[in-house]
Amino acid sequence: MFTGIIEDVGTVEAIDRRAEALVVTIHSEEIAPELGDSVAVNGPCLTVVEVDRAAQTFTVEVTPETYRRTTLEELGPDSPVNLESALALSDELGGHLVTGHVDGTGVVTDLRREEKARIYSIRPPADVLPYLAPKGSVAIDGVSLTVVDVDRTFRVSITDFTEEETLLRETSVGDAVNIEVDVIARYLERLAGSGETGSGDLMEKLASMEGRQ
Repeated sequence: MFTGIIEDVGTVEAIDRRAEALVVTIHSEEIAPELGDSVAVNGPCLTVVEVDRAAQTFTVEVTPETYRRTTLEELGPDSPVNLESALALSDELGGHLVTGHVDGTGVVTDLRREEKARIYSIRPPADVLPYLAPKGSVAIDGVSLTVVDVDRTFRVSITDFTEEETLLRETSVGDAVNIEVDVIARYLERLAGSGETGSGDLMEKLASMEGRQ
């Protein structure tokens, strides 16, 4: 598990493409994982398979499923990446519970400034929309953010500090981003009968369950 609070923006040192899979070596001066550790790289949770302490690098593998569902296929040498180490039970939860299991990719459709923040409008895949709600949590490229509102797109407000300290500082209109919805929303949608009754029946379903207690 992660919190969506980025610890470092690392740099891709080398990348080995293997059909629909990747082996990526990343340089970071802030995090130093051990073999077998989990690290969130632009959102997806990846396993560390090699460590070079002297070079301050670690290597992770990207499986075909992660390759297909995320923007990691766009990585190349010198690409910047958001990095976060896995959460320990004793750590402070500064963002929200993030699993590192990306639900899909969205496209940034608009960027505009609002005082000391920037508003990002993002168009998600249609099957991700039911899991997004105003004031709910979402992770964008691994960054924990709060949803402002939702229509065909959704908007998030990003402080100048968060933008400057993460990969979001390089995000432009038309760019693809990794989206992970709040894990609680996933289970609520499942409880409501996702794919059968739809998310609109959630309150009725919960009321029915409460009435049987």
